Amino acid sequence: MSRVKLTIEYDGTAYAGWQLQANGPSVQARIEEALLQLTGSAVRVHSASRTDAGVHARGMVIHFDVERSLPLSAYREGMNRYLPQDVAVCAAEYVAEDFHSRFCNSGKWYRYTLCQAPVRSPLFARTSWHVSRVLDLEVMRRAAACFEGCYDFSAFRSSRCSAKTTVKELTVVTVIDDTPLIYIDVEGSGFLQNMVRIMAGTLVEIGLHKRSPDSIAELLQNGRRADAGRTAPAHGLCLMRINYAPGYNRRGTVLYGGREKVNKNNKKA
Repeated sequence: MSRVKLTIEYDGTAYAGWQLQANGPSVQARIEEALLQLTGSAVRVHSASRTDAGVHARGMVIHFDVERSLPLSAYREGMNRYLPQDVAVCAAEYVAEDFHSRFCNSGKWYRYTLCQAPVRSPLFARTSWHVSRVLDLEVMRRAAACFEGCYDFSAFRSSRCSAKTTVKELTVVTVIDDTPLIYIDVEGSGFLQNMVRIMAGTLVEIGLHKRSPDSIAELLQNGRRADAGRTAPAHGLCLMRINYAPGYNRRGTVLYGGREKVNKNNKKA
């Protein structure tokens, strides 16, 4: 068996989310259908993350096992022939047999995009949240910095979230001006359901002077979802990148917590 890692980009507008589900089409289903056509066998893929309905991805990472090795070009150019226009394989690699897209990753980068303009933009409508009023970006940046660190994010999760722990560590939370677009970039080791979208909704309220930037510290302290801002629309959110430590993608060696694990029949890389 060979293990393959793919990096996937998709527009999530038409999908009920990444994961296979009964209530609508999923990106995972489209990927597995393309693999069936390419390899002639049913293949189950494993993802680094799961995106909700309407959420996009530029750097979703998946892995799967196949019995017969194909040229890597088959998993990119070949699969893209079978995929719809809103899903594409960007890169393919053979990886070590103990690589796991979810459990080996060291963090993720999400981007929430706002379109600040007096009139909505048809060109950005599928990938950004239109805000017609002028936002105070400096006060938003001051508030965003309060999220950086290790905190209990109970106030920033969906009522449907089933995570065992609400404590997460964020390394970067920043607000970037690319007029008319404004990016809220969030990087961290893990995320709760709707966490970035609630953070974005709260920061927009701060940018509109509807709440104080000091309220972030209070929300991280009291943990009450009802006190935080609205959940920003799904279509503004994009999974930009999954981070892996150096060595994860080398056949024969995978790094776990900074230590090298050597596969059987392979020497240490």
